[in-house]
Amino acid sequence: MPEHLSDYDYPLPPERIAQRPLADRAACRLLQLDLSSGALADRRFRDLPALLAPGDLLVVNDTRVLPARLRGERERGGAGPVELLLHSPGADGRWLGLLRPARRFRPGDVFRAAAGRVRIAVEEAGGAPGGEGSRWLRLLAPADWPAAMALAGELPLPPYIARPADARDAEDYQTRFARVDGAVAAPTAGLHFDEALLAALAARGVARAALTLHVGIGTFQPVRAEDPARHAMHGERYALPAATRRAVDATRAAGGRVIAVGTTVARALETPTAAAWAGAGELAGETRLFIRPPYACQRLDGLVTNFHLPRSTLLMLVAALAGRERILAAYAHALRAGYRFFSYGDAMLLLPPPAAAGSAAGETRA
Repeated sequence: MPEHLSDYDYPLPPERIAQRPLADRAACRLLQLDLSSGALADRRFRDLPALLAPGDLLVVNDTRVLPARLRGERERGGAGPVELLLHSPGADGRWLGLLRPARRFRPGDVFRAAAGRVRIAVEEAGGAPGGEGSRWLRLLAPADWPAAMALAGELPLPPYIARPADARDAEDYQTRFARVDGAVAAPTAGLHFDEALLAALAARGVARAALTLHVGIGTFQPVRAEDPARHAMHGERYALPAATRRAVDATRAAGGRVIAVGTTVARALETPTAAAWAGAGELAGETRLFIRPPYACQRLDGLVTNFHLPRSTLLMLVAALAGRERILAAYAHALRAGYRFFSYGDAMLLLPPPAAAGSAAGETRA
């Protein structure tokens, strides 16, 4: 039966949206959902090594969040502060960005920040799904975009965090895996890992592999169509090393479970065709894959993820793996039990028993 956007709604009191992470990021709560039985268990994220088995594989996203939010003003004739969010690099050295308020800027106007040390020319409109209202931007000073962000940028916290970014967020909003600059939002399932937990996972015999998917502004794009099939999915740039693909294949061939750390990893793993997956070298491109029921995942068995917004594409992705009714029941349990939601909140683990690894993927769940 076709599903509707309203099928992915749930009530969320605003006070349940976490505004700060726990000081001990691995001490957050973890709601485990057994993909075979549907059973729920309340745990702590620190329990993860005991929940996984030797031979399992965690695949993480090593993207790093850019300080892509700049606060400044219109250079001539401007009145009041202006915010600029850089979100997508172009092939010609320009960037796409969102200006607020946009009505103050016409092509040829200049945005300035850091007492004039950063100057950016505003050009024509551009963009794609997730970046509506964007403008093309050309850097006038300093010499390059990383220097401009270093001078005037701050981390772009999600819109549901009701405060400006501060010095604590510079560490809190980056994962321990962050290595490749390019994201405008964190792959937040990775925020819960610390060095002690990673060491415990390694000692348990759980392997780790990495890929890169640069989380874009479209991750917060609302779904407006009641029929999700009519939603234009945002694009995100990814790179998938051959070593990671071979690790996935070897794990599943040996009966281990492949667990994606975050929905971004799930999208990247599921995007390549079979022929591209089997090829040599790194795969790189843009994914617009929209994973939603009744999509059957082919390359992952489980998922570490946070709690997602109502009526969102990310909630639909999780429902494709676990089933919509089970996910909504799990969210209802989390709300009753006092879990914290969204980027700085608690986590979920969706996992089949070891004996079900491999056979779980490729099947549609009700």
